[in-house]
Amino acid sequence: MARWLVKSEPFKYSWEQLNKDGQTTWDGVRNNQAAIYLRTMKIGDELFFYHSNEGLCIVGIAQVVGEHFIDPSDPKGRFPAVTVGPKAPMPRPVTLAEMKAEPRLAGMAMFRQFRLSVVPITDEEWDVVMEMAQAEVSK
Repeated sequence: MARWLVKSEPFKYSWEQLNKDGQTTWDGVRNNQAAIYLRTMKIGDELFFYHSNEGLCIVGIAQVVGEHFIDPSDPKGRFPAVTVGPKAPMPRPVTLAEMKAEPRLAGMAMFRQFRLSVVPITDEEWDVVMEMAQAEVSK
């Protein structure tokens, strides 16, 4: 199982909306590297749901419930989308400032590729963020 971080501006699509909807199509990605990541996702992969622009924090854990397909919002049919569903709220949201201050997270792809709306997360990074959220770390 792989792990990922997906970003959404809460005024466009929030964690609360995902919970209300039960699942959603993660579409609108138009970056080639992010598209590669979406094509790599498998059912059951876990995702940190990060509120960008407003909040600037990881607020929940989602999961991939449908593997990649052609993004229906892409008129050229070049980019993929996946289906995601909520898994659990974070016990405590973890802010961008907290993550940047944590030396064990210095290598996060999110910090190297900040403009991407989907990036991979290592198992070690996942565990550190979960520790910061005061959650039980699954080994």
